[in-house]
Amino acid sequence: MAEQGQTTLLLGAATLAAMLLAGDGAVAQKRGGSLVYANVSAVGTLDPQAAAAVVDLEAIHHIFEGLVEMGEDYGAKPMLASKVDISPDGRVFTFTLRKGVKFHNGKEMTVADVIASFERYKKVSPNAPALADVAAMEAPDPHTFVIKLNKPNSLFVEVMKTPTYSFAIIPAELKDQPGRELEPVGTGPFQVQEWRKDSHLILKRFDGYVADETAKGADGYAGKKTVYLDTIRYNSVPEANTRLAALQTGGADFIATIPGDLAKRLQGRSDIKVMSVIPFCQATFITHAKNPPMSTNRSLRQAIATLVDADEMMTAAGQVWERNPSLMFKPSYYFSEIGASWYDRHSVDKAKALLKQGGYAGEKVVLETNANYAYMRDSSQVLVEQMKAAGINIELKMVDWTTNQADLSKGTGGWNMTITGLCSGPLLGPQQWRLSLAFAQNADDPVVTEGYAKMFATTDPAERKKIWQGIEKYFIEEGYMMKVADIADLRGMNDKFVGIKPYYMQRFWDVWAK
Repeated sequence: MAEQGQTTLLLGAATLAAMLLAGDGAVAQKRGGSLVYANVSAVGTLDPQAAAAVVDLEAIHHIFEGLVEMGEDYGAKPMLASKVDISPDGRVFTFTLRKGVKFHNGKEMTVADVIASFERYKKVSPNAPALADVAAMEAPDPHTFVIKLNKPNSLFVEVMKTPTYSFAIIPAELKDQPGRELEPVGTGPFQVQEWRKDSHLILKRFDGYVADETAKGADGYAGKKTVYLDTIRYNSVPEANTRLAALQTGGADFIATIPGDLAKRLQGRSDIKVMSVIPFCQATFITHAKNPPMSTNRSLRQAIATLVDADEMMTAAGQVWERNPSLMFKPSYYFSEIGASWYDRHSVDKAKALLKQGGYAGEKVVLETNANYAYMRDSSQVLVEQMKAAGINIELKMVDWTTNQADLSKGTGGWNMTITGLCSGPLLGPQQWRLSLAFAQNADDPVVTEGYAKMFATTDPAERKKIWQGIEKYFIEEGYMMKVADIADLRGMNDKFVGIKPYYMQRFWDVWAK
């Protein structure tokens, strides 16, 4: 179900990432053991339909599953559906549900739960526009779900695989719970044992889990998942030095996001490995298109884009990184150099000229960032100094990552620009960039909405690529998205567990203790 011409390329990227980690040798698989994961922030929500932050999603995908999920090659693979049939006109999608699948509360999943999940998604998910063209949802029998669209959508199933704002299936009785406040009851291989917000989350093995026995093994977030661990504990450890110390002293078995300079401290430790995943995310500044002065002054946006200095920002952050002007990763079928003329200009003089052209009169610009991710904090601080040098009245607003992500999704917080790591979209394809419309500040941009309407309607991959390039050019030239670089994610782990593999978001099924 993956995009023609894209699957092979993305598979190559996944294979390359896997090669970065040495094999663990032959160690017998066995049940038992508890793994401690030191992450960059606390889990803010366990609502799969409303979550976009990796720190939330890593836990969520152990608890919840969708009809289709992202496979190892980043294509769409059946999960709670055993198969998907698509009508010749691309307007009717029939999902045959797997029988006997159980929720964590013991209830068997049926089509009633699927319909309720989609109905809730339309109400609470920032990605609800993805279902805007749904004309009807039908249930011919308890294990058949039919979606009918108003118009053809050649990428509809690919859209459904998204790990961000997941189309997860929940019990029908939870359909009226508010967004980000969902009771975490899913069909996944783990369930919640204890959750103390701002501190830790403990997941325990769901012994009633019904695996997909038709699959040969785990496949990304799909396939046959086997759980050996008793529990996974996610600890909130914002400071990178503290995470590293926890790994070195045995306080953590796995740690997230190690800055490159700190990773060097682990050299020579035979009991600790560093895992590198690249490309992992894009460091990208986002403009709030509805808050003045950025919303009303195109030249101001372009001036700030002209100040971006990829090398200085990434060097300051100590990142492992690659230059890339595109809003797609290089392995993607949709990669192009269309944004190259605006990339990495790092020119104060050109920025001053643009400010003069746009009549900038010293209005304050608020840049919101966070200290949880070093590359976001350090890139923002570098840009602040560059903006000051160009004569821009800039205020740096430092918040925690959970607040930063919520403000980006909702448009709250009074910011004019912020920085984020765009991770899944550049791998999964342009249908993921429809999520840019989910940001409150960009939800009704006609250039983007009309472009996507054309892209989703065509069945020609080459034409879709051309349409996407037009959207990408608009994002970049208008200064709505300011690309910095592709960055690697460095993670650390001790030698107590077997089966941990590199992936976009970390998974702990098919992992066991030595």
